[in-house]
Amino acid sequence: MCDRPRILSFDSQHRLHAEGAPAIQFADGHSIYCYHGVTLPEKYGKLHPHEWQPQWLLKEKNAGLRRVLIQGIGYDRICEQLAAVVLDTWQEYTLLKIDTTVDFEPIYLLKMTCPSTGFIHALRVPPDINSAREGIRWVNWGVDPEDFSVQS
Repeated sequence: MCDRPRILSFDSQHRLHAEGAPAIQFADGHSIYCYHGVTLPEKYGKLHPHEWQPQWLLKEKNAGLRRVLIQGIGYDRICEQLAAVVLDTWQEYTLLKIDTTVDFEPIYLLKMTCPSTGFIHALRVPPDINSAREGIRWVNWGVDPEDFSVQS
């Protein structure tokens, strides 16, 4: 048996959500952090999204957490603080290059803005990728984007 939570926070779509605070907290202090329904580790959840660091994206391996970090930090702040340079675009895809001391070589990211939700997704691609279209092909195991029947 356990006590009911003393804090239970939701966003406007009834998903567990709190910024810089637990979305669920029990009387014994046990807390669960969530951002628009996605459970966060305490290291992210206890900080307000304005305090999140773009550099975390470069080390975070979990794609769902990367998506949440991108949402919370914002694409503009990520590009500004990481000095991203646009190398190429193709439809809703953008190939970016980040010269940084976080890694031993420049970081290349393929950014995609989802046409249906407006969410921005970013994946790291190899540094020998020269175009957004080539990056799309690499992400999709060699399938050319022209071969997609429906993009989503």
